[in-house]
Amino acid sequence: MNIQIFGTKKCSDTRKAERFFKERGIKYQFIDMKEKGMSKGEFTSVAQVNGGIEGMLDPDAKDKDTLALIKHIVDEDKLEKILENQHVIKTPVVRNGKQSTLGYQPEVWKKWE
Repeated sequence: MNIQIFGTKKCSDTRKAERFFKERGIKYQFIDMKEKGMSKGEFTSVAQVNGGIEGMLDPDAKDKDTLALIKHIVDEDKLEKILENQHVIKTPVVRNGKQSTLGYQPEVWKKWE
């Protein structure tokens, strides 16, 4: 397994995801989205598995203005706007190769073991 956890240190679901893998002795790589974020390729790969660009958005994100803007701009501009404002992506994003999840989903991660 090659687990990557994209999230923020302040996100409780991200901390729970880290604890899930730590408790099982599974090595993972944590990527702080405030410092680095996801590349275009990583984002596209995760979006394909999780319901497209719209599925990646966190409806509870604090930045409601950016969220509204992304929902109403033309489709070809959405990807760039989300990559510029990754704080609107639902976290944690957990990747295992081509598989990925959004949010805290231990029932899915158990199947990866």
